[in-house]
Amino acid sequence: MNSLVRLSDSFFSTMATLLANGFIIAVGVMFALAVFYYIIDVTQTQHTIRRNYPLIGRFRYLFERLGEFFRQYFFSMDREELPFNRAQRSWVYRAAKNLDNTQPFGSTRDNDRSGHIIFVNAGFAVLDEEATTPETIVFGPHCREPYRSNSLFNISGMSFGAISKPAVQALSRGAAMAGCWMCTGEGALSEFHLEGGCDIIFQIGTAKYGVRDEQGNYSLAKLKDVTGKPQVKMIELKLAQGAKPGKGGILPGVKVTPEIARIRGIPIGEASISPNRHTDIANNVELLERINWLREFTGKPVGIKTVLGDESWIEDLLQTINAQGVERAPDFITLDSADGGTGAAPMTLMDDVGLGIHESLPLLVDKLLEHGLRDRIKVICSGKLINPADVAWALCVGADAINNARGFMFSLGCIQAMQCNKNTCPTGITTHDPKLQRGLVTSDKAERVANYQRNMIKEISIIAHSCGVPNPRHLKRKHARMVSTSSSSISLVNYYGQHDPSK
Repeated sequence: MNSLVRLSDSFFSTMATLLANGFIIAVGVMFALAVFYYIIDVTQTQHTIRRNYPLIGRFRYLFERLGEFFRQYFFSMDREELPFNRAQRSWVYRAAKNLDNTQPFGSTRDNDRSGHIIFVNAGFAVLDEEATTPETIVFGPHCREPYRSNSLFNISGMSFGAISKPAVQALSRGAAMAGCWMCTGEGALSEFHLEGGCDIIFQIGTAKYGVRDEQGNYSLAKLKDVTGKPQVKMIELKLAQGAKPGKGGILPGVKVTPEIARIRGIPIGEASISPNRHTDIANNVELLERINWLREFTGKPVGIKTVLGDESWIEDLLQTINAQGVERAPDFITLDSADGGTGAAPMTLMDDVGLGIHESLPLLVDKLLEHGLRDRIKVICSGKLINPADVAWALCVGADAINNARGFMFSLGCIQAMQCNKNTCPTGITTHDPKLQRGLVTSDKAERVANYQRNMIKEISIIAHSCGVPNPRHLKRKHARMVSTSSSSISLVNYYGQHDPSK
């Protein structure tokens, strides 16, 4: 018995000694590291704070990173955060999961805020049995292969490269389930876009990814191959996008994997910077020539994507169309908002250039009416329209359809981590790191994409029925009002002018 006690005492004594020695070693290592980084901070010349406050100054960078997290989850009110606040994101998350999106007690929104949109409920709402399906729109009536669609809310351009393979797969499958279309973005058409079976809008950016030769010009063989696929319904010639008007696409080299390089037709691992504009288009005459060449070559509708800035440009374009003949017009214009999103853009372009959708959409619609081209050219708008009221407003003002990217990113699980340009996206959406992509389960996220689209249509239909019309396509400017600075409201008819009276 005594021997066991002595053995036990010896064991615990040995363990205590080892722990003490381990603690001393750990402290010694930490002290050595502290001295090492102290010397680095004192001697380096690039960071003033670290030079003046060695070691302690390093916490500044940690607190900056943690600040984003705490603001997002603890300190910001539901309606405060940018670019999308918690209330906006929460609606999308619940819609994507097909959860109840009703709200108790009362609105948390400041409904007296200047610019707030109020929809005008009718004396007698539309009954569910009186509701109708949105009418079909025909894109490209002069094409060999016009495109017919009644979809109101669709997936905007998100390039493979800017977003990951499983994200593209989930969007493709979800779009097919919901019956909406999906735009490829300027990063070319991949097999992952096609595998879901949805309708595809193929976007051609200024670098002509996927349809270019080694010199960056059109490859007729590649163009014929891509646009000849039955799922490709229309072609969108990108002139500009909202987050960076006048600047080409930016894909950091770390995101140019061998697979993306193959699909785009660019070198592996090198940053991919698109030209600021199409090198073969310098004016509106050349723009119409290119549109008609593409339409004749492919047989499919061709439109443009742009951001409004210089109002004289759209005026000249519409005058040129009427001078050449309406059949030469673009089949649609996708209008992006200056507050649109992207994977990477210079801050000054993101913050300070271009018109927002609330100003540019009514301007474009009214210009088309003025020149008699409203029926010929369909209007698709995009931007920060991720909630039902945003989409319903665009329909009231005159849009034929709405495209959205970031709302569908939220449906995939995006948490607005603001790391789209770093290949470190924690949700696997904008990264090509397999370890991070593992969390994005395509089958689950495809369901959420479809749920988000369906619930969007459901709730804008609720707004339409409250306004007394059988489906959202019947919404007009008279159905909405805008709160003015005096906390009273003004009809959009008086604010913007009368929408097309024939519709």
